Amino acid sequence: MTENSAEILGVFLSRLQLATGLGMSFNGQRDIYTALGYPKEIEYKDYLERYKRQEIAQAIIDRPIRASWDGEISVLSNDKTDKLQNGWIDLEKSLNLKENLMTLDRLTGLGHYGILFLGFADVQQASHLKTPVNNGSKLLFVRPFSESTAKIQELVKSTSDKRFGKPEHYQISFTTGESVLVHHSRVIHIVDNSLETTNEGKPRLEAVYNRLMDLEKIVGGDAEMFWRGARPGYSGKVDKDFAMTDTAKTDLQKQVNEYENDLIRILINEGVDLKALTQQVADPTNHVDVQIQMISSQTGIPKRILTGSEIGQLSSTQDLANWLSFIKTRREQFNEPKILRPFIEKCQQYKVLPAGDFAVKFSDLFSNSLKQTVEIGNMRATAIKSYLTAPGAEIVLPPHEFLKYALGFTDEEIINIEESKKP
Repeated sequence: MTENSAEILGVFLSRLQLATGLGMSFNGQRDIYTALGYPKEIEYKDYLERYKRQEIAQAIIDRPIRASWDGEISVLSNDKTDKLQNGWIDLEKSLNLKENLMTLDRLTGLGHYGILFLGFADVQQASHLKTPVNNGSKLLFVRPFSESTAKIQELVKSTSDKRFGKPEHYQISFTTGESVLVHHSRVIHIVDNSLETTNEGKPRLEAVYNRLMDLEKIVGGDAEMFWRGARPGYSGKVDKDFAMTDTAKTDLQKQVNEYENDLIRILINEGVDLKALTQQVADPTNHVDVQIQMISSQTGIPKRILTGSEIGQLSSTQDLANWLSFIKTRREQFNEPKILRPFIEKCQQYKVLPAGDFAVKFSDLFSNSLKQTVEIGNMRATAIKSYLTAPGAEIVLPPHEFLKYALGFTDEEIINIEESKKP
């Protein structure tokens, strides 16, 4: 076993040892996780399968990603030139960059890390991928990979290397079925919610995995309960003076089968009193709500956003404010520093983009919609009418102060308004 293999195995055994203690209480006499059916070790494929099949799991991953990457993304050079900005625009179009970065974000959140493979033009055969990138090579494409298809093969061991402890090579499985050794210079390694190591983070579904399982039990149990309880069946009481023959039994069974299969809706029999059993269907709403609330509190996604009741048109101003603040923070703490900036700096390093300091600018989250703009305009018009018709209003509150403090205009907007009134 190589030194790198031993280290990777050590990380796995450490995780396993930590997992075995989950759910234990009363000095190990009670195993809550086993009793409730929760897994102690969750693998990437478990997160992926739950993401594919469970609505809330998909919402937890996708809704923050879609919102935080929505709109235009600009890269502005601090030297006031347009070279970097224009280069970014061309690169974004040619590489279908935003869609690939969103996929990278998704794959990173599903597991402990994700990578963005950079397809440079200096590669003529697969063996060249294990060597560093040739400076000045054209970037032909980018492709995101998950931890399941891009495994860390080797770590940097030299303590004098600034990349000490970081991946040196990856073993990447391409769609062709070929597994290739790839040098770290051809990869951008993305981690979210990291703890002790910068190579791995915490999967976004990990902390709520038990709640997702509980939610599936409740919702699935509700459907099963309705299926069985909404039409529970019949009980039959044979009259004490009636002797049921085999023919009568067969005829009654035939009628019941036809009734259950909707062939007939009438039962005709003699000597047996049939009574419908009482429906037993409970309302799961409160139980579902508890699970959603727990998931919302951990993920930071407002409950109405999580359940989709406010997608498109948000009725809660507070939820909207919280959601936009959440997305703004995500852009500032994840999208830019962990994905966009490393990618742009890598492109500058290999002369794909012009060198120089830059700033990343996202579309404004807090800009008003057309409806909100019209509503604000109507309120301002009403306020202006009241101000102009109120005797002495300009003495109590001069026009400039009225525009600024009552109507909320900026100083620049007020200057424009005053300039427009001049002949």
